[in-house]
Amino acid sequence: MSTEPSQVVEVQPTEHPYIVRVTGICGGRPTIKGTRITVQLIAELFKAGDSVEEMLQGYPHLPAAAVYDAISYYLDHQSEIEQEIINNRLEALAAKHDLTVDEQGVLHFSRATTK
Repeated sequence: MSTEPSQVVEVQPTEHPYIVRVTGICGGRPTIKGTRITVQLIAELFKAGDSVEEMLQGYPHLPAAAVYDAISYYLDHQSEIEQEIINNRLEALAAKHDLTVDEQGVLHFSRATTK
């Protein structure tokens, strides 16, 4: 018997049947239900020109309807998902976490100052 309190997971459904937000999973960003595959990922593949069939080859455990629903969610919430894409680019993450990238593309963390 565990002495630690169990963590309550809150699943927030959306107007799209295959898309949910789950506290503690992918930062609460919209994901395909039962997975950690974000709408952002599907949107990036879609924007890159991948077909649903190609996406399903990479993620064969997903039903086609879930991928179509993720694309639909992206199109319905385009500004939100586009902001997630921008926020997760290397440049934005480097600025947020005080990282530098050297000429070989290696990330370096700055030394944290102690208080």
